[in-house]
Amino acid sequence: MLLSEGQMSDYKGAALMIEAFPKAEALLADRGYDADWFRAALEQRGIAACIPSKTNRKVPIPHDAVLYRQRHKVENMFGKLKDWRRIHTRYDRCAHTFMSAICIAATVIFWLPQ
Repeated sequence: MLLSEGQMSDYKGAALMIEAFPKAEALLADRGYDADWFRAALEQRGIAACIPSKTNRKVPIPHDAVLYRQRHKVENMFGKLKDWRRIHTRYDRCAHTFMSAICIAATVIFWLPQ
């Protein structure tokens, strides 16, 4: 997991994390990750990229729309985490404390209801 500054672009974050990606069949991502170098790096690792093309791309690259619809589950998770005011506004200055708050919130949200 990578905790970055708020203004860091998706490209920079992906470049820092790409070596740590686990083995997977596909990667679901939004248009912010649509870059030729990123698609090539995923292909090199045997991961299929399910990323819609940016609107300014001259030749759009097709993606699996059915698989891409599953991305809403990840977005819902972030939405539930941001319901916690401490996480939404990031009161903690220390990255370790902030990540600890995320872990506690995730435990309460996802494990306790079961």
